[in-house]
Amino acid sequence: MALSPRLEQRQGQALVMTPQLQQAIKLLQLSNLELADFIEQELERNPLLERVESEPAQREDAANENDSAPEGASQAEADGGLDVDAEAMHPDLSASDLADAGAAPLTDWSKAGSGKGFDDLPELQDTLTEEIALPDHLRAQLAAAGVTAAQHMIGAALIDQMDDWGYFRGDVSELARQLGCAEDDVVAVLRIMQSFEPTGVMARDLAECLALQLAERDRLDPAMQMLLANLDALGKSQFERLQHLCGVDRDDLMDMIAEVRALTPKPGAAFGGAPAQTMIPDVYVKQAPDGDWIVELNTDTMPRVLMNQRYYARVSKTAKSDADKTFLSDCAANANWLVKSLDQRARTILKVSREIVRQQDAFFAYGVAHLRPLNLKTIAAAIDMHESTVSRVTSNKYMATPRGTFELKYFFTASIQSADGGEAHSAEAVRFRIKQMIEQETPEDILSDDRIVDILRGCGIDIARRTVAKYRESLRLPSSVERKRKLAQVR
Repeated sequence: MALSPRLEQRQGQALVMTPQLQQAIKLLQLSNLELADFIEQELERNPLLERVESEPAQREDAANENDSAPEGASQAEADGGLDVDAEAMHPDLSASDLADAGAAPLTDWSKAGSGKGFDDLPELQDTLTEEIALPDHLRAQLAAAGVTAAQHMIGAALIDQMDDWGYFRGDVSELARQLGCAEDDVVAVLRIMQSFEPTGVMARDLAECLALQLAERDRLDPAMQMLLANLDALGKSQFERLQHLCGVDRDDLMDMIAEVRALTPKPGAAFGGAPAQTMIPDVYVKQAPDGDWIVELNTDTMPRVLMNQRYYARVSKTAKSDADKTFLSDCAANANWLVKSLDQRARTILKVSREIVRQQDAFFAYGVAHLRPLNLKTIAAAIDMHESTVSRVTSNKYMATPRGTFELKYFFTASIQSADGGEAHSAEAVRFRIKQMIEQETPEDILSDDRIVDILRGCGIDIARRTVAKYRESLRLPSSVERKRKLAQVR
């Protein structure tokens, strides 16, 4: 068959990443602070976009302006809250899903965009990574520490009560009461985090901070402990008293004081960067009198903007040149799409938050130990959304609950499949069972990791040996050889 050029016509479906679709995706993953900055920029850039205040009189004026919208426009469009499918904003959807998004728009959305050209892109030096902050540094170490889901949530709460110098300023008893866990569990996580870098972080006072640094250098002997217990005497230069208390001569005391002075009293001072910003929750969760959980959006974090239809109608009559008409058309398209994107963003956050509360109701009722296995796929299937959409919604969003304020991602915990095909087991529950088996073993019957795997599989838990070893190490439990050696020494 000879090769020759020819024309062919084919019909197919494809999803095009239009500028307005990219903007909608971007809005989903912005935090409330980032969203506020973005809205401020759009208000300065778009003359047709205006802020709507919450006072009743101003809301009435805004409604009157919407009444002047062109004839044939729906009430939902006039209110700036057109009900569009959240999946219509998502690039992972097929064209058939997009077809169900609703009626065709009344504006030429192909002209809608972010309003930025190539000349407005940031300079290279403006895109460099910022200096990491101490809370982020500790969160990264906490994620790599191999702790349980419950311990991870306790650690996140501890970090939230840390000051700029790296000291833990909260109350352990009060935190345990809020989280619904034992005080010993909070202290255990605090001890783990006190081993993080920089050395001395998460200490409760100066003496403990210095003790952590001396312990790392293997210099925390009884004499040094006595010196740290009497820092007030050191501050008053009561050297003779310190010699008597520590049981050392003057030269040894001077050497000890020199070691203390070489330490870092403010371990968090090396971390800086951006100024601290107040965390404002996006969602509130409270318990109703009948025991149900009520999920509400924090309206203070939801920007209220709409397109000024009256001003648009007025300036459209005076536009003479094609450039002016094109500019107004672009501004109108951007304003309409932004209003609808913000409305859908709020609906999506509320929808995802309600499902998280429904799935993790045991945590809200009984505490952190009752977290259930949960992943993004489960939430996405329950609310009929794409998994990546749920991932974007849960990023940088916070939920205020009676047990504290948590990021939405904290409620997603790992699960372990059942060997008999039944309901999956929580990774935290499996860790607890491993800990129980090791604590109940006898000197004559020390359980190896392989033996633990066999026992768990007999209980319907499908788990690998390396997973058992990882869970055992995360619980700070030695291997079977080390446990057998230790028991032999005791005997």
